[in-house]
Amino acid sequence: MSSVVNEHHDDHPSGIMRWITTTNHKDIGTLYLWFSLIMFFIGGLMALVIRSELFQPGLQFVDPQFFNSMTTMHALVMIFGVVMPAFTGLANWLIPIMVGGPDMALPRMNNMSFWILPFAFSMLLSTLFMDGGAPAGGWTLYPPLSLQTGDAFPFLIFAIHFMGLSSIMGAINVVATILNMRAPGMTLMKMPLFVWTWLITAFLLIAVMPVLAGGVTMLLTDKYFGTSFFNAAGGGDPVMFQHIFWFFGHPEVYILILPSFGVVSSIIPTFSRKPLFGYSSMVYATASIAFLSFIVWAHHMFTVGMPLGGELFFMFATMLIAVPTGVKVFNWVSTMWKGAMTFETPMLFAIGFIVMFTIGGFSGLMLAITPADFQYHDTYFVVAHFHYVLVPGSIFAIMAAVYYWLPKWTGHYYSEFLGKTHFWLSTIFVNLTFFPMHFVGLAGMPRRIPDYSLQFADYNAIASIGAFGFGLSQLIFVYILFKCLKSGEKATDQVWEGAEGLEWTLSSPPPYHSFSEPPVVK
Repeated sequence: MSSVVNEHHDDHPSGIMRWITTTNHKDIGTLYLWFSLIMFFIGGLMALVIRSELFQPGLQFVDPQFFNSMTTMHALVMIFGVVMPAFTGLANWLIPIMVGGPDMALPRMNNMSFWILPFAFSMLLSTLFMDGGAPAGGWTLYPPLSLQTGDAFPFLIFAIHFMGLSSIMGAINVVATILNMRAPGMTLMKMPLFVWTWLITAFLLIAVMPVLAGGVTMLLTDKYFGTSFFNAAGGGDPVMFQHIFWFFGHPEVYILILPSFGVVSSIIPTFSRKPLFGYSSMVYATASIAFLSFIVWAHHMFTVGMPLGGELFFMFATMLIAVPTGVKVFNWVSTMWKGAMTFETPMLFAIGFIVMFTIGGFSGLMLAITPADFQYHDTYFVVAHFHYVLVPGSIFAIMAAVYYWLPKWTGHYYSEFLGKTHFWLSTIFVNLTFFPMHFVGLAGMPRRIPDYSLQFADYNAIASIGAFGFGLSQLIFVYILFKCLKSGEKATDQVWEGAEGLEWTLSSPPPYHSFSEPPVVK
């Protein structure tokens, strides 16, 4: 028997094969996170091409077709290549540990769901080198514009199918793990909020990814197989594509932000030395947001000429999402209220998240008002709104999570001075980049156009300087990561209390958990 065991151990691959064949949830989580970081810089370079062109009016660096390719590719890379893989990486790393399971429920599928991604993005990025150029119809792929792409089009569609496949496999794995592999005594209402937000996110992914797959397949058959789903000349309707796309697209926005809520709900209590205020209301608020996200899709389409009743329904349903979101912000602030707060880097990113995500929420409420949206639609105001949700929202939450769990992952502390420098530079530059866009948007500057009127020049110059500053600030982040892997003060068992020597001061005992003692069986 012992010889069989030894043979089994000798079979374990090392080096590059270990990473290719691994089924370990921590290894796969690490792969997702590194992949996300690489794509973050690729997507960021695309954004800098856009901001270079917009630094001053007139055509400077790129032709309009390539400019539109950059806006399209930047969005696809950032959404499917950065934010989603980063959160999936965090889920892989943390969910088994948080629920007390040995690994993810489906480890081989876990490996496959990661390795699909490099192939999908190789296919997507290869379109930059094809005849006719990369897709330039916007990330929303609206026909008939998106159908004018040359040879790149089938590669784009195939890449999107692969991304969706990877996401669905990851989501199934998360649901199976959370529902089947919790430690004895860990009921659903005792799970950490990060686990809850991911459970809800996974259900959203499983529900909406096939909708996107259906929509882009219909685009493909319209272009190559003579169908007329979206072709008015053949009896189709291009607006139908918008309905299909946004039925996927709006829940997708919440797929990108709900795990952030879970991260922030883990970090705020730690550095406030208090339990999270209103745990159950946070769970119900997350579920409400997920439910409402399915019935508000047409607020992206107020200008297509829908009936007044439809406009009113989508306006009020959209405003309703502000209620559970407000509950969350209130609970985070209440957790900090009268807490023994300290301001390490993860806490700074979490507080930055709350403040700036709330700005994005308020501009979202403005966009929900139908007559106002007629003015704001397709201007830079919309760009400002969703970047406030996704950059200081999703990206800051991912960075907060990395700083928070990095000592646990590597066994070393990072330089707190460098971490705080990274936070402050990122915060200053992200606001310098996106806040002026509110002004030019309200003044009528249209998005996705490489040239603009002279009166918008000053704000665009400021935004471009901010974008380059933000991009360069992220090099500090990379330096911190590599330094933390190799060196740094050894982390203690209780990372954050150990770092500050602070004891938890609780007004009430923490909820019972089943890790230190066996549960009492009645």
